[in-house]
Amino acid sequence: MSAPDHEHFMRHALAVARRVWGQTQPNPMVGAVIVEEGRVVAEGATAPDGGPHAERAALHALGRAPRAGATLYVTLEPCCTHGRTGACTEVIIAAGIKRVVVGATDPFPQHQGHGFEVLRAAGIEVISGVLENECTDLNLIFNHWAVHGQPLIAAKAAVTLDGRTACRTGDSQWITGELARADVHRWRRLFPAIAVGAGTVLKDNPRLTARIEGGATWSPVRFVFDGRLRTVNDKHLPHVFTDEFREKTIVVTTSNAGQGYVRKLREMGVQVWVCESQTQRAPWAEFRRRCVEAKLSGVYVEGGAQLMSQLVQERQLDYLFLYRAPLLLADDRAKPMLTGLRTETLAQAVRLSNVHSELFGDDVLTRGHVVYPPKISIDETVFSLG
Repeated sequence: MSAPDHEHFMRHALAVARRVWGQTQPNPMVGAVIVEEGRVVAEGATAPDGGPHAERAALHALGRAPRAGATLYVTLEPCCTHGRTGACTEVIIAAGIKRVVVGATDPFPQHQGHGFEVLRAAGIEVISGVLENECTDLNLIFNHWAVHGQPLIAAKAAVTLDGRTACRTGDSQWITGELARADVHRWRRLFPAIAVGAGTVLKDNPRLTARIEGGATWSPVRFVFDGRLRTVNDKHLPHVFTDEFREKTIVVTTSNAGQGYVRKLREMGVQVWVCESQTQRAPWAEFRRRCVEAKLSGVYVEGGAQLMSQLVQERQLDYLFLYRAPLLLADDRAKPMLTGLRTETLAQAVRLSNVHSELFGDDVLTRGHVVYPPKISIDETVFSLG
């Protein structure tokens, strides 16, 4: 088959993988299709945790031995280690498939390329790197956890063309249109956790759930950053403390907050993480460490400018989703997206890498990994460029 043929069938496998969007954690989303004589005859996607992987699902769906010349297309390198479902390389070899076309390589350093080696040693032709960027991008959270052993901390913001998140009066609903807001819910469904600040809770009283048309309401773990526990001292407690998902709410506070409020939250069924801090803000590095302990692989931050600025200032933001609407406020007192850095040259700017852009109606989503400038030493004092 030609390169365009391989890409065609890999796009089919990607579409199959996206059908299980957000349903496979902590495993990656993977799609597999079996092609015979230029036609897809079976397909499969990763089942929820503990279930069969995509390759096994596709072979099971076929219901018979693949014909001579069959090709397996899979978005991620087949696993070669024995977990709860066994090694996928073994089932591929046993099925008699002689060609496997793969998108992305396994991100785990100890596994990278080993699946390819096992298949080739069994006499199977392996073609890798087909639509590699798209296949890798499919599993942003899984990849980060596999490589770094830490959660992917991502932030979302909706801004005007001149970088403002609200008018000087605070009016911000809605900067972006319905299509962009629907995409936010799609990403909420992917991340195992979402985070906002106390100001957002007090102003908007959000539910912090994923509501996708045609699907049931789903709640990730919901973090509320509230160093002073202002949200508890409200006559009308927010949704996240009282709704049916309140046991999935975690308030992140500091040792400076009142212990009476901490007890009140826990009595309501709300979890509390108390972080040691010299200020009334919980350090993001400590929060990240707690997420590792809780095995939370990703956090989607929808906080306001204060929370996001703290993230960037502490160099703890890994990924950014930026929705831009075709609006201009042209008001220096309108609310900016980020503050607190001193960027004197473009070389000191925080940048994005591996950038993806997508259009939602008139709004543009730009997303990518956050790259910080190097630190330099001046007069024996360490300054962070930017």
